Amino acid sequence: MAGSYREKEVDYLIDYELKPAGITDEKVLNAIRKVRREKFIPESLRNRAYGNYPLPIGENQTISQPYIVALMTQALEIDKNDKVLEIGTGSGYQAAILAELARIVYTVERIPSLLDRARTNLYSQGYDNIILVLGDGTQGLPEYAPYDKIIVTAAAPKIPEPLIEQLKGGGKMVIPVGDRFVQDLKLVEKALNGRIYQKSLGGCRFVPLIGKEGWKD
Repeated sequence: MAGSYREKEVDYLIDYELKPAGITDEKVLNAIRKVRREKFIPESLRNRAYGNYPLPIGENQTISQPYIVALMTQALEIDKNDKVLEIGTGSGYQAAILAELARIVYTVERIPSLLDRARTNLYSQGYDNIILVLGDGTQGLPEYAPYDKIIVTAAAPKIPEPLIEQLKGGGKMVIPVGDRFVQDLKLVEKALNGRIYQKSLGGCRFVPLIGKEGWKD
């Protein structure tokens, strides 16, 4: 994708899709501008990389709509010193966005072929602050906990208790919760005393979160 063409596509996405929909955090918009979404999707779909819709990436999984990526990232209010946990690596695109903003990102994927592809996508573009792990994301990643921020990119029937436990006091998590077909995107905040607060960010639709604390395969 030629530079000038890509720049026009990204400018259109940001100015006519994301900003009017409430994405105003300049750090998030700059990350969207910088990360090359076309590198995270199949070559046959790269001419559609900057459309504001999800795209298939194989294994019945998708790369999320840019607006949803931006909304979830903005809601977390990531600081440059944050340690972030992502559940559901997929193509690696969301991890790249997070890595532009955080100190370190741990990302868990259950499908080996997707994890291998994401590793190639990320490392070939120079991301060295992302640790990729194969495993059941509903269990989190306790060996590196607690996390300042947690992002879950698949739909859970309920908020997995291990993720609440691994979220630092004062931390935030975004997670879609609902049935297999439609969900509510929730912002979860954990107070310093451990109390949990939830806020709805609106309706959404994600692939199901498979695992011990999620849906059964």
